[in-house]
Amino acid sequence: MTTTESQIEQDLIAKLEALKYAYRPEICDRASLEANFREKFQALNRVSLSDSEFERLKDDLVTADVFAASRRLREINSFERDDGTPLFYTLVNIKDWCKNTYEVVNQLRINTDNSHHRYDVVLLINGVPVVQIELKTLGINPRRAMQQVVEYKNDPGNGYTRTLMCFMQLFIVSNQSDTWYFANNNARHFSFDADERFLPLYQFADENNQKITHISPFAEKFLAKCTLGQMISRYMVLVASEQKLMIMRPYQIYAVRAIVDCIHQNRGNGYVWHTTGSGKTLTSFKASTLLKDNPDLEKCLFVVDRKDLDRQTREEFNKFQAGCVEENTYTETLVRRLLSTDYADKVIVTTIQKLGIALDGTHKRKYKERLEPLRNKRVVFIFDECHRSQFGDNHKAIKDFFPNAQLFGFTGTPIFGDNASKVKVQDQQATGITTEDVFQKQLHAYTITHAIEDRNVLQFHVDYFKADGKDKDKATGELKQQAVVDTILAKHDTATAGRKFNALLACASINHAIAYHELFKETQARRLAANPSFRPLNIACVFSPPAEGDKDVQQIQEDLPQEQEDNKVEPDKKKAALKAIIADYNARYGTNHNVGEFDRYYQDVQKRIKDQQFPNQDLPHAQKVDLVIVVDMLLTGFDSKYLNTLYVDKNLKYHGLIQAFSRTNRVLNDSKPYGNVLDFRSQQDAVDEAIALFSGEQGERAREIWLVDAAPQVIAQFDEAVTRLDQFMASQGLANTPDQVGNLKGDEARAGFIHLFKDVQRLKTKLDQYTDLTEADQANIAAVMPEDQLKAFRGAYLETARRLKALQNAGQQDDSSAVQQLDFEFVLFAWLPT
Repeated sequence: MTTTESQIEQDLIAKLEALKYAYRPEICDRASLEANFREKFQALNRVSLSDSEFERLKDDLVTADVFAASRRLREINSFERDDGTPLFYTLVNIKDWCKNTYEVVNQLRINTDNSHHRYDVVLLINGVPVVQIELKTLGINPRRAMQQVVEYKNDPGNGYTRTLMCFMQLFIVSNQSDTWYFANNNARHFSFDADERFLPLYQFADENNQKITHISPFAEKFLAKCTLGQMISRYMVLVASEQKLMIMRPYQIYAVRAIVDCIHQNRGNGYVWHTTGSGKTLTSFKASTLLKDNPDLEKCLFVVDRKDLDRQTREEFNKFQAGCVEENTYTETLVRRLLSTDYADKVIVTTIQKLGIALDGTHKRKYKERLEPLRNKRVVFIFDECHRSQFGDNHKAIKDFFPNAQLFGFTGTPIFGDNASKVKVQDQQATGITTEDVFQKQLHAYTITHAIEDRNVLQFHVDYFKADGKDKDKATGELKQQAVVDTILAKHDTATAGRKFNALLACASINHAIAYHELFKETQARRLAANPSFRPLNIACVFSPPAEGDKDVQQIQEDLPQEQEDNKVEPDKKKAALKAIIADYNARYGTNHNVGEFDRYYQDVQKRIKDQQFPNQDLPHAQKVDLVIVVDMLLTGFDSKYLNTLYVDKNLKYHGLIQAFSRTNRVLNDSKPYGNVLDFRSQQDAVDEAIALFSGEQGERAREIWLVDAAPQVIAQFDEAVTRLDQFMASQGLANTPDQVGNLKGDEARAGFIHLFKDVQRLKTKLDQYTDLTEADQANIAAVMPEDQLKAFRGAYLETARRLKALQNAGQQDDSSAVQQLDFEFVLFAWLPT
């Protein structure tokens, strides 16, 4: 027998009562909610308000702005009483959230002018509604409950904008076995739509990344009173620059706790292995801000290892909290801020290079001598991408100068014995220096395997180029660059979904990159002359110029080993080539960059990669970039959701390979099913070795988790999906053709079509971006469903979906109806030609 929604609700309330929540069934409408809030407010603030004062307070508090309400929930506020005196108040005990009162109400009706919504379960902290739980029966996808929350909030006059419900912080949706949560936000950040904007949704997990999805254990772990208080007070971030609320993911919370506990107990150093793309900057920001309030610590330094990462991290930190990190333009500024007693200077973002200069005893400015007062103080260093920055002399200098310091590292790709390049010698035995050697112990791990399973990053599709004899140089046996150029031009539109996304070409050297840039230019000009309808790719190329004493360039090159070495040979030629490349770029985009201000050019290239959003009326395709030719740059520490393809003509191994591949696998939506890699160096063994090394505990299953299924398997899945659609149409007495969709009788039948065709399109979208389809594969796909028929079905889908969506919004059916349960996938179709 199926458990009813009412039973699930009663079981949850019983669980919350066991967790010492007070169940308040009498709070069932707006008046009783406000009366309870008034009672709690007066007790907390030791005040008795007149009726007129309470009405004015309510008017002052209730706002349609989620961000403003969330700030007020966490701050000391003021209010003018009837006699003109100020009342300084808080809505909850913000010093100790555990000491607030926690209550649960259910079936709360909020009646406003235009809305009569009823909410399943609402949790109150000190009388303020902060968590709403929407429950569904087992057969209903929780995604439908998420959409319902969005629809509730979009209703004119809804309770979230006109009542105390404006303080809502978190939404939880569950069908008992499957539970998700997400932060409240203003409409800009709170939608399911076809414009590539989606709510960030989370499932809770334990310290070992094991999912906790059933509502009962979820309530025990997540909704325990102190835990919930901490979630809202410590592990939500208010991003002022975007007016957005963010809640940290479970693995981020465990990493922060591990660092804070390690410091509190003074238990030495440690490192956090969180994969590329998992939000390490937010995790480190939260750790830094929590440490800022620790009176035992003198300073907390967040250390990066390149100027561009310094700027990027500083911007990210300041995005999370405006003005929390100043720019350290010079080492002098860093030293001054280290010696400052100003609270604003307690957290500092700097580069390992500036720190190294500050601790150089031979420097003429005597920085090290000036820093002596800090020598024995407790200082915390948090290193970003510590596998790059912490294996040299700088690490020793920090340890020697700050004996009481604690060092913590974040890395997406730790150094193990197998991938170590630096060597230590002990008892006449030489071994590689590992991350554990430097940072003592692993505090928390969240590997790429976990992240792919959680859909926090995407799988990879790796296509190994199969060269013919004509593609290789007879003298050297190496692949001709012309063969690579021709292949990229042939496959790029497929790989990038018709240039919806963009790509990097990783080259073996600066000379290699220069040659590629020229070859693309010549080849595309030749093809355009022969065929006026040919659409050339917008191509950029970026590599660092010879440093020539420029400190900024020297700093950039610290982590660009190939470019650093290349620039030692014929630097003038490389500089001249870069000037020509930038001149081409200026001509294409109407910019005025030059080698002397290389960093401005580099930033502009990055911005164009990130500004690929489709459709984007403000930035036509001519102003975007399709392909960027690189050597070392952009292969680490650079993120863009619109970058989906990496072409590889460079030998990669271990962490270098994972870092490079991971440029492609940031999640956007279902139109980007995986990250694409086209390898021209036959590096399958290197890929398998890297997966084995960085897969964490799931070594055996890692390959199938990391890599998408081969094309024949997906074609078989596509065939099965079309067969299911065919059987469904037959069950309705109709042929499986687009023109028959309009003949479906009843909304339930139309909902059945929507549900089945979504799967067909999702698999076709996946196949459309495979670069290794053979002629036989393409023939098999066309045999399953010809492209013209598929396009016609898309049109039928959109028309039917919009019709059902209107019915759903009107709410004329019971919640258990097929239409009410349906979740739509407009994004799969919105950008496709029909």
